[in-house]
Amino acid sequence: MKSNRLEKVINLMKKENLEQMIISDSASIFYLTGKWIHPGERMLALYLNAKGKNKLFVNKLFPINEDLGLEIVYFDDTDDEIKILADNIEKDKSLGIDKIWPSRFLIGLMNLNAASSYVNSSLIVDRVRMIKDEEEKELMRRASKLNDMAMEKLKEEVSKGYSEKELSDVLRGIYKEIEADGFSFSPIIAFGANGANPHHSNTDKVAQIGDSIILDIGCVKDSYCSDMTRTVFLKEASEKSKEVFDIVLEANKRAINEVKPGARFCDIDKAARDYIESKGYGEYFTHRTGHSIGIEVHDHGDVSAVNEDVLEAGMIFSIEPGIYLPGEIGVRIEDLVLVTEDGCEVLNRANKEMCII
Repeated sequence: MKSNRLEKVINLMKKENLEQMIISDSASIFYLTGKWIHPGERMLALYLNAKGKNKLFVNKLFPINEDLGLEIVYFDDTDDEIKILADNIEKDKSLGIDKIWPSRFLIGLMNLNAASSYVNSSLIVDRVRMIKDEEEKELMRRASKLNDMAMEKLKEEVSKGYSEKELSDVLRGIYKEIEADGFSFSPIIAFGANGANPHHSNTDKVAQIGDSIILDIGCVKDSYCSDMTRTVFLKEASEKSKEVFDIVLEANKRAINEVKPGARFCDIDKAARDYIESKGYGEYFTHRTGHSIGIEVHDHGDVSAVNEDVLEAGMIFSIEPGIYLPGEIGVRIEDLVLVTEDGCEVLNRANKEMCII
């Protein structure tokens, strides 16, 4: 077990007056144990008890040879895994359940009256995961450094006539070349008017002279994710394109300047959004300003107008304002930032100024 992380989770359980909980999320189990298990349709449950009676319930198809510092309870496909789990739960106490556990398991547990009540306890682990420890900070820096390298190499390929789909394949090869562990998400490569869709799916379109080119890319390294967006232009850029780009870049920089302990996520969003609105493009900034990131490319927490949570040192999240003009262009510029004791560290170093390729 990652003892310091587990201790933080147990302490937060006690603070919430919750004596027992089940974690089924593979990423959270990896965070606490250092072991990745992807069970598919089979049950996987890490049972935590404030008294220290921690157990991992796992199908025999996924043998664990290393010492995880807790009891392993195995079952096979012919066992009643729900009953095995229920027999280890304190029936007179409330039980925390995380948000992704399938109803086919939860309802079975409820039908056995395994606990006195059930609560969504996801925030307990989610909030602990939001504050990265020193090991995680270094892993995030390493993943972002690789992503910077990949971005610069990808820009060199933009003018070679590849389609969006082909450029995505080129990126896969770049990640392999620099020894990243693959995509952290399916990259978004958007040429010209396709960039006006923030979650565009790559097509066979080939960039034309003057097109904006959105490159939203991320890799995984040692189980931690990177994410970055740069917008470049092919051969030339119109005056309107330059205007939109400059507005988005300034919004990105203004939001970053607001990042420090004690600020709120909504304050960061406001810094970017207010500037874009002041330039007359508010209706074309159609999404939140960012999201938390770590083991998953979208960890718990976001940079949005409705999130009033306060920033703490150790949090890592994206700042990615954009302007999307239907039928014309899209511009998005994204960096990852690490909240430090007195401000922030920008994890991305790849050039984000105007670039015509």
